[in-house]
Amino acid sequence: MDWGMANRMARLIQPDGHCMFLPIDHGYFQGPTRMLEQPGETIKPLLPYADALFVTRGVLRAVVDPALDKPVILRMSGGTSMVGADLANEGITTSMDDAVRLNVAAVGISVFIGTEFEKESLLNLGKLVDEGEKYGIPVMAVTAVGKELEKRDARYLSLCTRICAELGAKVVKTYWCEDFGKVVGGCPVPVVMAGGPQADTEREVLEFVKDGMDNGSIGINLGRNIWQSEHPVPMIRALRHIVHENGTVAEAQEVFDSVKAGNGRVASVPA
Repeated sequence: MDWGMANRMARLIQPDGHCMFLPIDHGYFQGPTRMLEQPGETIKPLLPYADALFVTRGVLRAVVDPALDKPVILRMSGGTSMVGADLANEGITTSMDDAVRLNVAAVGISVFIGTEFEKESLLNLGKLVDEGEKYGIPVMAVTAVGKELEKRDARYLSLCTRICAELGAKVVKTYWCEDFGKVVGGCPVPVVMAGGPQADTEREVLEFVKDGMDNGSIGINLGRNIWQSEHPVPMIRALRHIVHENGTVAEAQEVFDSVKAGNGRVASVPA
C-alpha cells in the first residue's frame, strides 16, 4: 500500500484497530432528515467522540469548520431521492479532484447488489477505486439495500461485502445481521457496521454493536441511532466504550446512564 493510502487508513482506523465513523450524509437522498435539519449544530457535541465524519461536499463546505481535526469520508454517490423511482439508480456525483481539494481521508459510495442497477453501481465502485488508487485515497463501499430492508441476512450481506472487496474497496460498510461472523469471515478487508433506521431502544443498539464487534467488525458507522436518540451524547459515549474499550453491554449501559444523569453535555474529550 502506498504511503499516502496507508497514512489515510491509519487516520481512520485507530491504533487499537477499531473505528467510530459518524455519518451525516442522509440528506443527499432524504432531504432535511429529522434531527439533521441543522447538521452543524447536530454534530457539534458529538464530534469529540467520533473518529471520522461521513459527509457530502455540500454540507462539509457549508457547516463544518475547516479547522476540524477529524478525518473526513466524502460521500461520492447520489442522484436519486426518496420520492424518485428507484434509490438504486445512483451515479457518481463528485469528482476525485474535488475530494483532493477537500483534503479527505477516504471516499464512500453505495452499491445496490441484487437490484436492477446492480451492474451500474458496481461499475461506479470500480471507477472510483481506479481514481482513488491514482491519488492514494481509500474507498469505502456501502452495501445499500434501498427500501428493501428484508434483504439484510448473512447470506446476502456476505455476497455484497465480498464483491465490494473484490472490486477494490479498502473498507466495507454493511448492516449487522444474525450470524454476522459469516459476513466478516468472508470479507478480506475491514468491515464496519451501519445502523439503519433508528432502533426502538438504546439497549438494542448496544447489543447489536457488541455482537458485531465480538464477531469481527472493526467498528461502526452509525448516524440515526446516535443523533436521533433522545440522548445523543450519552449514546455515542456508550458506543465508544464498546468499540474502543471492549466494554460489555452492561458497562456501556452504565456509561449511558451516568452521562445522561449529567445531561450528557459536560464530558471530557477522549485521548
